Amino acid sequence: MALVLERVGKVVGKETHLREIDLKIEPGSFNVVLGRTLAGKTSLLRVLAGLDRPTSGWIIKDTRDITRTTVRDRSVAMVYQQFINYPSFTVRANIASPLRVRKARDIDARVRELGAMLGIEHLFDRLPGQLSGGQQQRVAIARALAKDAELLLLDEPLVNLDYKLREGLRDELRAIFRARSTTVLYATTDPAEALALGGKTIVMHEGRVLQHAPTLEAYHQPASAAAALVFSDPPLSLFDVTVADGTAKAASGLAIPLAGHLRELAAGEYRFGIRASDCSLHARAGLVPVQAKVELNEISGSETFVYLRHGDVDFIVQETGVFHHDQDAELTFYLDPARLLAFKPGADGALVASYR
Repeated sequence: MALVLERVGKVVGKETHLREIDLKIEPGSFNVVLGRTLAGKTSLLRVLAGLDRPTSGWIIKDTRDITRTTVRDRSVAMVYQQFINYPSFTVRANIASPLRVRKARDIDARVRELGAMLGIEHLFDRLPGQLSGGQQQRVAIARALAKDAELLLLDEPLVNLDYKLREGLRDELRAIFRARSTTVLYATTDPAEALALGGKTIVMHEGRVLQHAPTLEAYHQPASAAAALVFSDPPLSLFDVTVADGTAKAASGLAIPLAGHLRELAAGEYRFGIRASDCSLHARAGLVPVQAKVELNEISGSETFVYLRHGDVDFIVQETGVFHHDQDAELTFYLDPARLLAFKPGADGALVASYR
């Protein structure tokens, strides 16, 4: 089932949720919809499901216009971030419900198969209220899979689970989807989750689709500075430079010799970007030293994120281990010029050079 969106827009009151989206979703493909809160992810899924009608544009399934087709007339299943199950039905009855609606054959066998697939067959006789959050979401996903819909939409389905549950279930879901021919759209705010899931990624920001590409390509070769920001956590550090005579110079005085993928940049103005993982507090051959002032230390598990200020630019350094640096202390960090991304000037500047 190929889906094509042509100039799809959605306006609610005075708020624009979707802005002239053009998108082609291949049949049987797995697509991560990546964007921050209010990027338009849920609005996109609801329009595709038929729960909401777009204000403008068209949705084409294969060769048929389904823009105004209701959700009941679309082969679609949707899983939400909340654990939505029938509270008075047992787990077995919840999973069986869509099969009974369409009067499917061998319902018991199909329910057992889905229960085994999601590791919940031992819970069949319990009610949803007797389950943990992770178990309830597994039931909701099994019920969605029972519909055997051509299109499966998942709206941040793991966001309310703890880290270990989220990581384990995410890996299981990817294997399940890989074995099926269903077209999947999986919405998330987490770039790390997009990278772990793979497939293709639809990068969204403020109701627009910034990029739709294989996930690793979208990460390593973001279409624009805006797309790179969405696909970076912690945020990408961006700074403006002037390129001349083989060197990129920032207003702060920072000078970066151009080598490798940056060597062919023509003289002119650019915006450079670098991720926290490509900066270090330790000197190594080939790294460029930068003087900066400590603004904040953030410890996350076994990693430390050091927020630094150089001139009028904020940088973030990601280090393995737990460290503390005094606020306002002066220190030197090192950026890797081989990992710089170069964009045209401006917030939406297009990619000019990437290390891949």
